[in-house]
Amino acid sequence: MIIEQPPRIYRWLFPGTFWRIPAAKGEQKCVYLTFDDGPIPEMTPRILDILDQYNIKATFFCVGDNVRKYPELYRELIARGHKVGNHTQNHIQGIRFRSKNYVRNVTEAAKWIDSNLFRPPHGHMRIPQVFRLRKLFKVIMWDVVTRDYSPHMTANGVFNNVKRYTRNGSIIVFHDSLKAVGRIEEALPKSIEWLREQGYAFKVI
Repeated sequence: MIIEQPPRIYRWLFPGTFWRIPAAKGEQKCVYLTFDDGPIPEMTPRILDILDQYNIKATFFCVGDNVRKYPELYRELIARGHKVGNHTQNHIQGIRFRSKNYVRNVTEAAKWIDSNLFRPPHGHMRIPQVFRLRKLFKVIMWDVVTRDYSPHMTANGVFNNVKRYTRNGSIIVFHDSLKAVGRIEEALPKSIEWLREQGYAFKVI
């Protein structure tokens, strides 16, 4: 539960960040599909094709060095109507770096990623980093982690996490990374179909 849906006390540690964006009263309930760690040629095109199949737009939090290596994939994300966000230049965790070095890595990624959105890898940041980065970006966390990256999870387990923890306004995290291969290709379509059956609209951040 702590991994799949962070408790309120954990969210309080990061003031001014976004974990969930519920639809307004009277509006259709909604979710936000997000994908971390790409773009990479082995996975990102598969995800894009699945999203196109369902006519859904999502938000991709990109690693700057991946954008540097695969600029055509980054351009394709935008051309297909998806939003992008900054996920650091080298997928580093804030708690392992001095704040000035961490912020420098994020701003380096911003040279490759044109976005006012930022998500910290693993959600790990020092409090000073939160305050400095939220002056530059809208810091987007999450409400549901599917754990599609885990070798101990099956595709059905990933899907069950979506079913169990999603609620109105959930920001749901999947990954377009090699760690998700073999799970997300099955779990993502099943999740989309189930969410539609439950009456959710899909929004971008």
